[in-house]
Amino acid sequence: MNPVNRLRGHLPKIGIRPVVDGRYGGIRESLEGQVMGMAQRTAKLVSENCRHACGLPVECVVADTCIGGAAEAASCEDKFSREDVGLSITVTPCWCYGSETIDMHPTRPKAIWGFNGAERPGAVYLAAALAGHAQKGLPCFAIYGHDVQDSGDDAIPLDVEEKLLRFVRAGVAVATLRGTSYLAIGGVSMGIAGSIVDQPFFERYLGVRVESVDMSEVQRRLDNGIFDVDEYERAVLWTRANCPEGKDWNAPDKKRSRMRLDEDWETSVKMALIARDLMIGNPNLSKMGHPEAAHGHNAIAGGFQGQRQWTDHRPNGDFMEAILTSSFDWNGIRQPFVFATENDSLNAVSMLFGHLMTGAAQLFSDVRTYWSAPAVQRVTGWTPTGRTADGFIHLINSGPSAVDWTGEARNHGGQPCVKPWWDLTETDVQACLGATVWCPSMTEYFPGGGWSSDFLTKGDMPVTMCRVNVVQGLGPVLQIAEGWTVDLPVDVHNALDERTNPTWPTTWFVPRLTGVGPFTSVYDVMAAWGANHGAISYGHNGHDLVALASMLRIPVDMHNCDTLFRPASWSRFGTLDPQGADFRACAAYGPLYG
Repeated sequence: MNPVNRLRGHLPKIGIRPVVDGRYGGIRESLEGQVMGMAQRTAKLVSENCRHACGLPVECVVADTCIGGAAEAASCEDKFSREDVGLSITVTPCWCYGSETIDMHPTRPKAIWGFNGAERPGAVYLAAALAGHAQKGLPCFAIYGHDVQDSGDDAIPLDVEEKLLRFVRAGVAVATLRGTSYLAIGGVSMGIAGSIVDQPFFERYLGVRVESVDMSEVQRRLDNGIFDVDEYERAVLWTRANCPEGKDWNAPDKKRSRMRLDEDWETSVKMALIARDLMIGNPNLSKMGHPEAAHGHNAIAGGFQGQRQWTDHRPNGDFMEAILTSSFDWNGIRQPFVFATENDSLNAVSMLFGHLMTGAAQLFSDVRTYWSAPAVQRVTGWTPTGRTADGFIHLINSGPSAVDWTGEARNHGGQPCVKPWWDLTETDVQACLGATVWCPSMTEYFPGGGWSSDFLTKGDMPVTMCRVNVVQGLGPVLQIAEGWTVDLPVDVHNALDERTNPTWPTTWFVPRLTGVGPFTSVYDVMAAWGANHGAISYGHNGHDLVALASMLRIPVDMHNCDTLFRPASWSRFGTLDPQGADFRACAAYGPLYG
């Protein structure tokens, strides 16, 4: 495992701002040690518990002095600017001068932890500073412990710790996006709206530029050998050894010759190398006489149109998409890429949200079929029970998915899981590869050939499905559905899977029902989903997604999270209607980058 920032630019740091009562003569002097200690403990908590998605530790920058007024706030801001601080946490156990000490940076995510102690009014400062943030149009998260602590208590309560880390996970994701690129290889795939790449959305809401490359550039690099030949030879050998072929489901007259299948493998591996190089560059290309190609596009995410202008005559992008989005390849365990099937840029963004906050591979999938219990019983004779009693959703991508999503990795308790890439072991990798077969693509979909990853995701894994949708007159909205993967009896799985395309990877999913709105039934969740694709992340991280969306000013139109963490000013838009308040607040503040 070799954590490395593969994009241009510095990774964002977390700025810690210790603020203090500015009155000298006994007050400030008595508080400075306590305030700075609070800041150092916060930095230690964050540094020990948070990583960037690339695996490197998150660094904290603490102001050189306590901040008692505007001059010291300016000095702190100067340091933060030099140190690439992307988000800030202000901490204090006491009263301070509200608007004189707050973080005034216009786009930096902000939080304030006001210590809940009776000796000094940290809560009073928190309320005053939040009022200043609200009045100045600078959303800020409020962190305040549930229970009163003694002034000398150095512990960070669990509820405070949870909010601090949630804020950091979401804020680091926001700051990491800024200044990167989305790389669209090709254009619109089969009229899928998500592949109509909305450049103003990327720029105004995410701070991400859009780079577009025609698929002919992939062909040019194939034709002219613009890829690392030595790595290619190594990659082909690894692929032959680790990617077993599955059943050829094509009709006899549609089956491809052994020679053609081998050629498809070779082209598929080259395409994976080329797409990676297009995203992040490759210095070896400069040595080969291709200095422009060596730079790449500084892409934090990308997508490949494929269908149909490419796949009607060339091997599909399934191997490329599956291996890039997995946490390993012929170079070993490494950070997965975010790379979208059919150039669905909005699903790429949804995958990116999950990956930046977890460091794990994400599942790109069609939200394909709702199977009711009566329908399953009619088709298979089996009556769903337990989690599947209200039916389930068939998640199945049209060709590829990250191989991590076999669920063959195991956590400390021995349960199936999808790990952050830096926690994977070689045993996990071999288990995931061993549970995946690669089927010759069905020529009715992919006349040009290629391979499709086929596996069945293990059940009983907590997962979160999300999707960004863009609506005319409204802008982007995010939907979230926490739930679980489920196991079906083998004969039931086979019967249902073979009714569609059995060469594609399958995940059986059940959302957690709350009895409210679209979460009244599994059918209602399926009916309310905003597009044909969804991005699935391991774990129940909907709360983090809600916090992230509020930082970007993207309202959440459906979720089944039990608690919400948003900037304090969201309450001013309606405490009795939090979902409506979210829409009103996002509309009032507008996109993060204008």
